[in-house]
Amino acid sequence: MDTIISLISLIGSLGLFLFGMKTMSEGLEKFAGDGLRNILAAMTGNRFKGVLTGIAVTALIQSSSATTVMVVSFVNAGLMTLVQAIGVIMGANIGTTVTAWIISAIGFKVNMAALSLPLFAIGIPLVFSKKSKRKSIGEFVFGFSFLFMGLNYLQISATQLNIGVVVANLLASLADGGFFTILLFVIVGALVTMIVQASAATMAITLMLFDMHIPGFGLEQAAALAMGQNIGTTITAFIASMTANTQAKRAALAHMFFNVFGVVVVLIIYYPFCNAVTWFVTNIMHAGDNDLFKLSAFHTAFNLFNTILLIGFVNYIEKLICKILPQKEQEEKRLRFISGGLLSTAELSIVQARKEISVMAERCHKMIDMVHNALFAEKDADFEKEFKRIEHYEQITDNMEVEIADYLRKVSEGRLSSDTKNSITYMLREVDELESIGDAMYHLGRTLSRKRKNAPEPFTKEQVDNMTEMLQLTDEALREMRNVLSDKEHSKTELKKSYDIEDKINEFRSDCRNDNLEAVNMGKYSYRLGSFYNDFIAECEGLGDHVINVVQAELGE
Repeated sequence: MDTIISLISLIGSLGLFLFGMKTMSEGLEKFAGDGLRNILAAMTGNRFKGVLTGIAVTALIQSSSATTVMVVSFVNAGLMTLVQAIGVIMGANIGTTVTAWIISAIGFKVNMAALSLPLFAIGIPLVFSKKSKRKSIGEFVFGFSFLFMGLNYLQISATQLNIGVVVANLLASLADGGFFTILLFVIVGALVTMIVQASAATMAITLMLFDMHIPGFGLEQAAALAMGQNIGTTITAFIASMTANTQAKRAALAHMFFNVFGVVVVLIIYYPFCNAVTWFVTNIMHAGDNDLFKLSAFHTAFNLFNTILLIGFVNYIEKLICKILPQKEQEEKRLRFISGGLLSTAELSIVQARKEISVMAERCHKMIDMVHNALFAEKDADFEKEFKRIEHYEQITDNMEVEIADYLRKVSEGRLSSDTKNSITYMLREVDELESIGDAMYHLGRTLSRKRKNAPEPFTKEQVDNMTEMLQLTDEALREMRNVLSDKEHSKTELKKSYDIEDKINEFRSDCRNDNLEAVNMGKYSYRLGSFYNDFIAECEGLGDHVINVVQAELGE
């Protein structure tokens, strides 16, 4: 019974460690907010900047998996090239070694669990603060406390279960395995990390086992586990890319190639490599009495060596990955930039949603040309062709509204800053209004279709001129709306431009309605024809209202 309780406690301790890591990472992500997005998107001008960016971001948020999933997301959203992504991934592998150094320095020497309660006392007022920045700092403090509390309980549970004896017995049975034992530990490290999906947690366990001084479990065996973790951690990005576009899949595959290749190369020179690390820690760092430093140094040296070895071949890696995964033709119905597999970093996922909203606006704008073509189509076959295109695009906007809204709702379930939550609210309003614009376009086409079937009398030249002018005003409004959606630096001037166009549309609609009533009363054309004409003009005016609503939502009005 005691064994079962200890085993459950071990699993619970690991869960507490993972929760602390996740909370700490999310707190930092929210605190950085747009700054973190901008760093990843902008500081990747070349492969060397990309590596430095990957190191900095991963060291900051303490999760190479989070950084890699961000990279896959950015490649999926078209914000980063594959070459830039490979550079950031290389840096992320180096940045993640900071966790091992922190644990090596204080994790098993200082009772951090004893400091957890005082840290909670510091974090509580910050967590309940109304300011999102303070709240994010409080979450980081909480996450840090949970992380080291979990690490402490993990060590206690492992001691109660006599994990050291179990591992020692296992190693005794493999004593004659030689290099086969090293390979086995690489595989075990990869499998455990794939299951846990957190290399930091697996590294913490490895450091804990190494600190127990188990007979037969030295640096070479522990380092093999650490190398296996580098392979296992690639599964997170791979899962994230499964429902993404080809470029995102390539980024995930590049991550896997980079890590597997590094393990294979280091295995060839494994024993000299371990000896070199031991010499460095003993003679250069003068920390030969700290075995944990040797393992942390190996972890860092391995990733540095791998990066230095391959950074000059990034372009060749890209070509190889592109040959393995050729580009597939995109279907227009499919969302371009977002997918359910990319939700691991909720705070950063709205980048994809914003890109997708811009695509939705672009498709709505395309429909204005279809309506124009339908208006001037002389043959029924030409009209039906355009009307079917309008119907098709209207269905696309319907599907996009549902998929983007569902995506945003899933993102909103994550731990988000108040600013990001407000952004999601505005974005949900935008997709709703854009879908209404698609409906309005379809109603314009349907009005023309009903007119062709029920009123053989052609529109007068004056009516056609007015309908054309109204479409031009609507096109201008849509164009300005797209400018607002694509411009990061919004201003009140942009809103004024949209309001000015909307005023013109409203004024022109009133003039057309008055002229139409007068023309019908004077018998210039039939009431039925005037009704279709008035419906068309009114629908354009309603469409303009939806456009201004999108602009207001984007500007936070």
